[in-house]
Amino acid sequence: MKPNIIFYFSDQQRWDTLNENLMPNVWELGENGVIFHNSFTCQPVCGPARACLQTGQYATENRCYWNGIPLEENTVNLAEHFNRNGYDTAYIGKWHLASDRYPGKGIHCEKTAVPKERQGGYKYWRAADILEFTSHGYDGYIFDEEGNRIDFEGYRVNCINDFALEYINNHQGDKPFFMFVSQLEPHHQNDRSTFEGPKDKVNLFRDYPLPPDLTFLEGNYEKEYPDYVAAISSLDENVGRLVDCLKEKGIYDNTVIVYTSDHGCHFKTRNAEYKRSCHDSSIRTPLVFGGGAIEKEGRRDCLASLIDLPPTLLKIAGIPIPESYSGIALPLNKAEAEERDCVFVQISESQIGRAVRTREWKYSARAIGSGQLGHSATHYFDDYLYDLKNDPFEKNNLVGDKRYSHKLKEMRDLLSREMVKAGEKKPVFHKALLVRKK
Repeated sequence: MKPNIIFYFSDQQRWDTLNENLMPNVWELGENGVIFHNSFTCQPVCGPARACLQTGQYATENRCYWNGIPLEENTVNLAEHFNRNGYDTAYIGKWHLASDRYPGKGIHCEKTAVPKERQGGYKYWRAADILEFTSHGYDGYIFDEEGNRIDFEGYRVNCINDFALEYINNHQGDKPFFMFVSQLEPHHQNDRSTFEGPKDKVNLFRDYPLPPDLTFLEGNYEKEYPDYVAAISSLDENVGRLVDCLKEKGIYDNTVIVYTSDHGCHFKTRNAEYKRSCHDSSIRTPLVFGGGAIEKEGRRDCLASLIDLPPTLLKIAGIPIPESYSGIALPLNKAEAEERDCVFVQISESQIGRAVRTREWKYSARAIGSGQLGHSATHYFDDYLYDLKNDPFEKNNLVGDKRYSHKLKEMRDLLSREMVKAGEKKPVFHKALLVRKK
């Protein structure tokens, strides 16, 4: 019997917020399943990361390398593979893959219903393209697959989760289901420039410890972190509600739950906003495989990339993995070989950047020019080199230190290999024009 699969997706959640105190329900799923300790995004910005998940390809391959570039309508997206192989499919929450980038050109549905042909092939739909435009931390609206508006009242995390519970309770027939639940939290509310945690929880987190990779830098973490972690606590409670619902319906034992995020958050410490940098605070994410249909393996330290999640989901469902997919199916048990020696990251909008991370080292390079205008290049300049074993919080940029010239060359070669594998031109690297300290 094929398992039900629930993909539970948060937005802008740091990897280190996954712990047994802040997220006991998700932590328990991982303890009884698999927790990937070294999980990373391949694109630290919302739309491109989602496009990578839906297409199984890097952003420069699927052409969604900026926010505001919709999925190409002839693409066979993730839902279509499940539809063709005996699954019911559902999408709930934030989509961010339908509206066009430039005002007055193409289709714009930031506050209106997503046209059916831009719903990614999902049969059941309770979503908005830009959820932060149709709601705030409390109250808002989404749309169904026919474009009908559905209003909700209450804290947004709870309400989006309620739509997921409604789908589970109403699902009938012999088909298994693949449900993608895309929460907006803990992402900041763009039009208010602040994070919005649940009002009854924020004060409980006023003294929550700040991550050490932030506190030696200037940023807005002291003001914003309580709301941020309060929102994450709410996400965890709602995962607990979802697990209870599955058990009450008697289908938990045949269900896989995957919990992860699109990217992390550095609270304006590494650039002028929250992500779009090569640093672990921006690219490292929580990743858990749990549920009754996943064997208990506990913590895994092997490298994992967001680009690996589409083939892993298909593998779990017994669906052939397309040759067009750029990732690999993750080893969900210790008997399977660990295939990654690094993860590859494409950075857009803030820069035209590329990065590669091993367990102990990180190297990034950037091209001259604006990431708002370009998305790839041939010539790149050294940007950062970190010895993560001795400098886990990325305080010391070694890119201009001649003592590490051999490591710089090694990491350049590794990045070049990954770029070519992703279909990019073989890059030419140059010494840094400016050695950045942070």
